[in-house]
Amino acid sequence: MGLKLAGQWVWDSWFAFDGENHHAFYLQASRALGDPNRRHRNTSVGHAISRDLKNWTVLRDALAPSEAPAADSWTTWTGSVVQQEDGNWRMFYTGTSREDAGERQTVCAATSTDLITWTKVEPAPVVAADSRWYKTLEAGFANEPFRDPWVFRLPGQTEWTMLTTTGAKDAASRSVEAVMGVAKSTDLVNWQVQPPLGAPGQGFGETEVFQFEVVDGVPIILFCCGPLWLSQERLDAGERGGLYSFAVAPDLSDVDFNRATLFPDTHLYASRLVQGIDGGWNLIAFINEVDGEFVGELCDPVPVTADPIRGLIKR
Repeated sequence: MGLKLAGQWVWDSWFAFDGENHHAFYLQASRALGDPNRRHRNTSVGHAISRDLKNWTVLRDALAPSEAPAADSWTTWTGSVVQQEDGNWRMFYTGTSREDAGERQTVCAATSTDLITWTKVEPAPVVAADSRWYKTLEAGFANEPFRDPWVFRLPGQTEWTMLTTTGAKDAASRSVEAVMGVAKSTDLVNWQVQPPLGAPGQGFGETEVFQFEVVDGVPIILFCCGPLWLSQERLDAGERGGLYSFAVAPDLSDVDFNRATLFPDTHLYASRLVQGIDGGWNLIAFINEVDGEFVGELCDPVPVTADPIRGLIKR
């Protein structure tokens, strides 16, 4: 079965493998809040482990918001985990602060020797939007998205790449502003923000929870988008949002969201590609709404492969 908690909703997740166990990190909030929309501002990062991606053992929580003032004094949102050259682990996650009324989203970090106990990195944030290319409060925008950091190495590169959800400062409107935020680092500590990939006006107003992987030889970008931020063309085609993917060049030189295709299980959201011990790829996401009710649990792994035209497809 997937990961379901009796007392908490579970949604966005990210994973690490220690050679024996898969570690799931996920956003969680108490079901006692009543309205699931309240979960976004009442989060902590939960932690569970599994050998088979199906049976999970819940461990102590990984992260919670910091005391104000801090870049994450309100929320600790979606992120990713990588292993450093010294064998230790580094988590990058989204922080919002009460001091900014939650409107500024930045990238924070924490380190761990065992994936269990995490120490936040100071000073924070470690990466933030650059007003040369992205929306910022400083430039007069109402909000500053720079969240959901996905950190990885492109094939053949030693440099680290970070992809983020963000908005282009020069978009024609909020409904078409989605671009892919990018930052680069050689040491996971010092980051240089880069111009975005993709361009505004490519079919989406918001592209969340990016991931890059090479799935069965096909380089793939995975993301999600809700119905509020789909282009009129996609709405007219009958789409109502969910998980999207498209093939890209191994160096991300051809990012074009117009090519994105919708995964058929539209009740799933904020998915991750996780490679099993057998080498096969699996999609794990949270179950969003079923019959109009928010579910808030992680699904069982869905075996997938990739096609250069169709993107991710079920195996």
